[in-house]
Amino acid sequence: MSIVLPTPSAPLRIGTRGSPLALAQAYETRQRLMTAFDLPEEAFEIIVIKTTGDRIIDRPLKEIGGKGLFTREIEDDMLSGKIDIAVHSMKDMPTLQPDGLVLETYLPREDVRDAFVSPTFNSLAELPAGTVVGTSSLRRKAQLMNKFPELDVVEFRGNVQTRLKKLEDGVAACTFLAQAGLNRLGMAHVAKSAISVEDMLPAVAQGAIGIERRMDDMRVAEMLSAIHHTETGQRLAAERAFLAALDGSCETPIAGLAELDGNTLRLRGEVLRPDGSETIGDAQSCTIDDGAELGRDMAQSLLSQAGPDFFSWR
Repeated sequence: MSIVLPTPSAPLRIGTRGSPLALAQAYETRQRLMTAFDLPEEAFEIIVIKTTGDRIIDRPLKEIGGKGLFTREIEDDMLSGKIDIAVHSMKDMPTLQPDGLVLETYLPREDVRDAFVSPTFNSLAELPAGTVVGTSSLRRKAQLMNKFPELDVVEFRGNVQTRLKKLEDGVAACTFLAQAGLNRLGMAHVAKSAISVEDMLPAVAQGAIGIERRMDDMRVAEMLSAIHHTETGQRLAAERAFLAALDGSCETPIAGLAELDGNTLRLRGEVLRPDGSETIGDAQSCTIDDGAELGRDMAQSLLSQAGPDFFSWR
């Protein structure tokens, strides 16, 4: 059965947040669909949707609801038929989608590492005691305090451009951004260095773009299957199963990374106390098909080691 492709008079509507990075990800999705189906740019409409996380930028994420802050309004618009697909940064995505929506399409994953950004210093190792470091990520904060407890970590929210402006204004001496985001914005030069995953394990699904659709929209399902990147999907299946079993949210310092070598998947996972005083990690391998099961098993193992009060503030 041939599908009815979008046209300039009946475009495919792509929902996205409005930050420069979110728009870059939507444009990449559009370009891949244009190439796959030989369609003009006018066959697509980019629709910007403001989310709760975009509106409230003066409070920590954990105070306003955790994961879902950057997706809820977009998903509501898809369920109501205002948009046809939604493009997301996968590290922002809850592990469960609302009834009627499905998330099964991923673009090729970018660099997973965290980038060290500073107008003054070249690396973490250079920072003297008492240096003010800005980050809104509980994972990055806990990892930083675990290895460099002498640093002063402050809240640092906003999109890439907002955080760079805060550095210029002296709110902090340095911060961290996802290297993937800088690469997609053509701003790789902003990073003084990319931090190895051995030194700072990234957030689950960092560097990956996901495309969400309505479950009953078979036309869109067929179109998206043409641009799905299988290897990214296999890696995220393990990482997101790990996160789901930990009941991970923006209130929980969790890191995880799956990598492929032939038919073997290697998963590394880490949970940290919010104050960085303790970290528990593991690394195991399995066949690719067993990645999700390994993710769930690893999460249960870390939870049993952590105990019931591990994620509480001391």
